[in-house]
Amino acid sequence: MAKKSKIAKNEARKVVVARYAARRALLKAVIRDPHTTADARQAAQHELGRQPRDASATRVRNRDAVDGRPRGYLRAFGVSRVSLRGLAHGGYLPGVRKGS
Repeated sequence: MAKKSKIAKNEARKVVVARYAARRALLKAVIRDPHTTADARQAAQHELGRQPRDASATRVRNRDAVDGRPRGYLRAFGVSRVSLRGLAHGGYLPGVRKGS
């Protein structure tokens, strides 16, 4: 079980990422566009740098939906390896069988 504060901080990051997603996408498109002038590109880079650090999607950590564990996360199920084993043995994951 992860600390409640870490889980709450990660949820707050998700909110900030969602709030700035459209603006960040627009600025990144301006920066990537080869037809953008140097001044416009520099202004877009400056504006991107002025945004909060938590506005970047890479700052969000994938966590287990059951207990918040940050390591051993499996994207296909949204849980960690530990929770996956318990859920699979309990029969809560349809189609998942023991490998051995």
